[in-house]
Amino acid sequence: MSLQQTLQVFELIDNAYVKGQDVVDLFADYPQVLASTHRVSGDKGTTDFVRIEIPGSAGKSSGGDAPTLGIIGRLGGIGARPTRIGLVSDGDGAISAIASALKLAEMQRKGDVLPGDVVVTTHICPNAPTRPHDPVDFMDSPIDDVTMNANEVVPQADAILSIDTTKGNRIINHKGYALSPTVKQGYILRVSEDLLRIMEMTSGRPAVTFPITTQDITPYGNGVHHLNSILQPSTATAAPVVGVAICTESVVPGCGTGASHETDIALAVKFAVEVAKEFGRGTCRFYDPVEYDRLLALYGSLSHFQQRK
Repeated sequence: MSLQQTLQVFELIDNAYVKGQDVVDLFADYPQVLASTHRVSGDKGTTDFVRIEIPGSAGKSSGGDAPTLGIIGRLGGIGARPTRIGLVSDGDGAISAIASALKLAEMQRKGDVLPGDVVVTTHICPNAPTRPHDPVDFMDSPIDDVTMNANEVVPQADAILSIDTTKGNRIINHKGYALSPTVKQGYILRVSEDLLRIMEMTSGRPAVTFPITTQDITPYGNGVHHLNSILQPSTATAAPVVGVAICTESVVPGCGTGASHETDIALAVKFAVEVAKEFGRGTCRFYDPVEYDRLLALYGSLSHFQQRK
């Protein structure tokens, strides 16, 4: 069950002294899994980026042609020490991504090897800054968004799930998680029917989606309002990106503590694992390539929305 991995990761990173190497050590007993970490410094501190690669039986890492799924745990930081004590709500993205990798690693050890590679990235910062945002304060990050994307958006990914806490708004009024439309090179495409099917199958409930705007898919730092950073990976890749928003019915600040719900995170992990299974074997599409080509033919490229001007 994904809840077991979620609780394991939750306890690991709810720690003032946790480092990226602690996450890497989780995968020491999985020799086929490649886990690594490196520290990056910015104007507001440091953070440890973590990358976990789970190779598939027909994945690119072994010379195969099965597609690669990227899973990004998006966040500013897992903690806001010393102004806040404990794990902040913003840490849900990191927990989800790492728990997804841990579940896939355990499956692989037990003989359930996925066809395609899965690459999981996130970062670990227990003392990130905060910043004002409407309607509630956000977590900030010790590094800028360009650096974040450079370390989390892997070039070999054929599609990306970006998992992010999305509670500090009045746009989503649902407790659990919700899916965004697919974003690809400046286009906001229709919500993937395959992802909706997988969401309904794994949750046992009707699918929940959330609206996004053109502002949300432009790079941070351009002076316009963003829902949050959930779709910032789409500004740094040609691959389709879907946001997986861990959300609440009430408005919760990203720097709030005691606001993470393990069962909701575990549902997002279960969804990510099932997407990884189907994407690698070609039964889950993030978008319709024929329709996308038609849009390009009719209206041209919108990739300029990926650029910071």
